[in-house]
Amino acid sequence: MASEAPAAAPAAPSALWTLIVTTAIQAIASMGMFTLPAMAPAAAGALGVSSALVGVYVALCYLAAMVFSLLGGPMVQRMGAIRASQVGLLMSTAGLLLSASGWLPLLVPGALLLGAGYGPINPGSSHLLARTTPAHRMSLVFSIKQTGVPLGGMLAGALVPGSALAAGWQMTLVFVALACAGCALLAQPLRAPLDTDRQPGRPLVLATLFEPLRLVARHRSLTVLAAVSFLYSAVQISTTSYLVTYLHDVLGMTLLAAGAALAVAQFAGVFARVGWGVVADRGLGPRNTLILLSALMTLSCVGVAVLQTGWPTLAVWAVVALLGASGIGWNGVYLAAVARQAPPGQASVATGGTLMFTFFGVVAGAPAFGAMASATGSYRIAFAALTVPAALALILLIWRALQVRRETFIKNEIAPK
Repeated sequence: MASEAPAAAPAAPSALWTLIVTTAIQAIASMGMFTLPAMAPAAAGALGVSSALVGVYVALCYLAAMVFSLLGGPMVQRMGAIRASQVGLLMSTAGLLLSASGWLPLLVPGALLLGAGYGPINPGSSHLLARTTPAHRMSLVFSIKQTGVPLGGMLAGALVPGSALAAGWQMTLVFVALACAGCALLAQPLRAPLDTDRQPGRPLVLATLFEPLRLVARHRSLTVLAAVSFLYSAVQISTTSYLVTYLHDVLGMTLLAAGAALAVAQFAGVFARVGWGVVADRGLGPRNTLILLSALMTLSCVGVAVLQTGWPTLAVWAVVALLGASGIGWNGVYLAAVARQAPPGQASVATGGTLMFTFFGVVAGAPAFGAMASATGSYRIAFAALTVPAALALILLIWRALQVRRETFIKNEIAPK
């Protein structure tokens, strides 16, 4: 009796399809993170707490995301990128459902589970894209994938406030939880063809938490990128968490109008990420592009701080769009730079290590913004204070650029003629 031929391995999806899948997963996971901040005034009123406490919720989310971003690289290597992403989406589902309970104490484990689910998403997508993307297109492709973050925020800004008014804030959280679970289910057919390089025997032990940090510490370029992402993320999360509250409470905009302005900022971030990817790949290069972004971020924070009641809607949208293009549009260039600087096969580990600092910026930035607003009694002053981390990032990047130029000059001088 003739033996049966082994089953053929599933055909690997194209690089374009891989990009579409990772972007969709990123968008849904991001929408989950933005949902409560996008309806903070309604949820806070129902719970009987200040809207400023949304910063604590966001900080708890990203505190868990910090830990699970470190585990993200080893999870991807053990389970495969798709399976790790599915696990993350299901944890996000559980976190949103706990948050929807309406009982204040359950918002704490809800936020932690939501953040834990977000942690493996970027390491998983970086692993897949680093395998399939040519070096000369890396900034563009990573920037396109990272449009999933502002796309998720845009969906939250456009849909969540209206849903909260129509169905209530708790049911809105349930709807988004179902979207996360549905995305995890839809990704299942891709598991076999995309997770072929998984290492099931790789252990997930406490020591794996420190592996990404050691990798970042060994490479100065990764260390600088991690520090800059810490500063950038403080600006970004403060914008996405408090823009609706600022426009509603200070400028007197309706919740729907404030949500629309957040959607405009996120929409600008979507297109800017692609544009910055093109600029980095074909023009300025990643480091100079990040320098430009730092300058625009500083400028736009001042612009938001000086917005006044009665300004035309288009003027408000123009200012928040500039903040979205810079303060929300930087991630793709940054993640592509990390993947470029990572040793071969270590993109997911390097991404997890640098994202630990990115998420730490959120953990520190969101409560600091809320504390500044509460202490001064002014969201306007708090937005003006965001110029500090943006300017510090600009200084750090310029310093590093000068350092690299000096190192290159010395290397060329001592090279044999």
